[in-house]
Amino acid sequence: MKEIVNFIQETFKTKEFIPLHEPRFIGNEKKYLNDCIDSTFVSSVGKYVDQFEKEFALKVGSKYAIATVNGTAALHISLILADVKKEDEVITQPLTFIATCNAISYIGAKPIFVDVDLDTLGLSPKSLENFLRVNCEVINNQCVNKTTKKIIKACVPMHTFGHSCRIDEIKDICDKWNISLVEDAAESLGSYYKDKHTGTFGKVGAFSFNGNKIITSGGGGVIVTDDERLAKRAKHLTTTAKIPHPFEYVHDEIGFNYRMPNLNAALLVAQLEQLDKFCDNKKELALKYDEFFKNIDGIDFINQPENSFSNYWLQAVILKDVKIRDKFLKFTNKNGVMTRPIWKLMNELEMFKNCQKTDLKNSKYLEERVVNIPSSVIL
Repeated sequence: MKEIVNFIQETFKTKEFIPLHEPRFIGNEKKYLNDCIDSTFVSSVGKYVDQFEKEFALKVGSKYAIATVNGTAALHISLILADVKKEDEVITQPLTFIATCNAISYIGAKPIFVDVDLDTLGLSPKSLENFLRVNCEVINNQCVNKTTKKIIKACVPMHTFGHSCRIDEIKDICDKWNISLVEDAAESLGSYYKDKHTGTFGKVGAFSFNGNKIITSGGGGVIVTDDERLAKRAKHLTTTAKIPHPFEYVHDEIGFNYRMPNLNAALLVAQLEQLDKFCDNKKELALKYDEFFKNIDGIDFINQPENSFSNYWLQAVILKDVKIRDKFLKFTNKNGVMTRPIWKLMNELEMFKNCQKTDLKNSKYLEERVVNIPSSVIL
């Protein structure tokens, strides 16, 4: 393990503490921030919000983008746009960050957990198809769970660490069963599947710009869609459902104060200018890791899946078993190289332990073995 620590220190050219992922501000961030401050438009109205939304939509190939305060807010609103309501059910994967299930829970809906594929770390089309075939039926154009008698309204796959799941197959299955596809693309800005950007396969997609993401505004998120009606509704809901008027305050439904501040958008406009460079840099790092770990017994580097171009947001390895994983985590962190295990499975958390699920053998296998290693852009 000392050999691994030495390699990472040499790669990042430091003997100091190496974090898992830290932001890089190497472009116009300060320039645009100063301009934003000078304009005095620092809240949810300002030119940078509009500019970012236009440039982001163009970047990922969607018709519309609606900026939000964070990725969880983006996913929450995306589920509302997909007509998910209280007591509905939403299929997702157990191997994900808690935000995925939090957003489902905010509505009062309940998650159903379907296993992941070992190579993508994302929701398995085969497991999804098997679950629906055994447990569901379509009644009046709605997918009904025969066990709970509730409607399965949406499916939320997540592109883990920026690696695309088999999203086209998932979409075909969802269309067949009249289930809305809502992509959790929080981690996959800059990632493509079969030359199409993640987050743009479903009805809506949600991205995150948290401080540890490939580009960041400290917080922030965005909703993307090709549906003009949904885009307008997203903007309405995220601005407290206020009816546009020069001076009157009239709101026509329960809304949310979810719009991104202009200050954050100024940062993101500058960060978006660096995205391609960041992705290229992370690809170079992935190639170095892959070559190095080929010579290390019992550790496999996780490469991008077939038909994918990954942003390699967080680089990751798979170890032989949970005991070796724990030794790896303790040794690297003790020696100044930050590593972390993948998330605890959602179905094992107290809030979701009674949720319906498939056989989750792949998810459990990965939970016990996957470790993230330093992934920052190297300057």
